[in-house]
Amino acid sequence: MSIPDEGYPLAAAVSPRLQVTETTDSTNADLVKAVAADPEQWPHLSLILTTDQRAGRGRLDRTWTAPPGTALAVSVLVRVDGLPVAARGWVPLVAGAAMTRAVRDQLRGTPHRVSVKWPNDVLLNGGKLSGILAEVVPGHPDAVVIGVGVNTRMSLADLPVETATSFAASGLEVDDDRLLAAFLTELDAQLTALLAAGGDAGAAGVAADIVALCSTVGSDVDVALPDGSHLVGRADGIDAEGRLVVVADGVPTPVAAGDVVHVR
Repeated sequence: MSIPDEGYPLAAAVSPRLQVTETTDSTNADLVKAVAADPEQWPHLSLILTTDQRAGRGRLDRTWTAPPGTALAVSVLVRVDGLPVAARGWVPLVAGAAMTRAVRDQLRGTPHRVSVKWPNDVLLNGGKLSGILAEVVPGHPDAVVIGVGVNTRMSLADLPVETATSFAASGLEVDDDRLLAAFLTELDAQLTALLAAGGDAGAAGVAADIVALCSTVGSDVDVALPDGSHLVGRADGIDAEGRLVVVADGVPTPVAAGDVVHVR
C-alpha cells in the first residue's frame, strides 16, 4: 500500500518520484523489481521509503529490521551512465558521505559528532546510526539502487546491538524530510562531480571529501575479510578505486570488502 508524500515536501522537491509505502519487507527489493519491470518510469533520484520495513537486508547479507515508526528505510535509484565501471566502487562511499553530511546538518548547535566508517556506515558519537547497501538492477547495469536505513526514533532498549545508536537514544530529534532532502542533494552533487571528472574521484574532490569524513582512516582496525581471515593493522587511506588501504607489518593491502572494527 502506498500513501501520499505530503509528509516529505522538501525531499519531493529534489526527487522526481517519491513513493511512500506504509509497510514493506524491503524497499530495496521493491525498487529493484519496479525499475527492472519499467525503467522509464523511474528516473534518476526516484525513491521508495517507509518507516516500517519488515525484512531489510544490510551489507554482508545481514538482516535489518526495526520496530514500526522507529527507523527510516529509503531506497534511491541513481543513474550512472557514463561513469566508468572502474569508478563505480565510489558510489556506495559517496552515499555514506552524503548521509553523513545530512546527519551533520541535523546536529548543528549540538556537541554530537558524526563520521563515516568505511565503506559507508554512518556513526553518531561512535555508534552506528545508518547503514547503506548499493546493488545494481539486474539487466540494467547503469541503474544502481542505494538502500539506506537510519535509526531515527528507536529507543535505547530497541537498539539491535550495543554498537548501534539512534537520534532518539542520543537525546536528539530528527526532521526526516530535511534529512532526506539533504541526503539526496549531497548524493546528486557528488555523483555529478564524479561523472564530470570522468570517474576520477581525486580530481572530482570526492576522495578528499570522503577521507575528511571517514573516522576509519588513521585508526587501528581489525578487518574480517570475506574468506574468513582477518587483517589487523592501521587504516592508512583510501585508494583510487575506493578501497581501504590497511598497513600490516609495513605492508599496505587494499581491501575491497570486509567488516571493519575500529580497534581504537
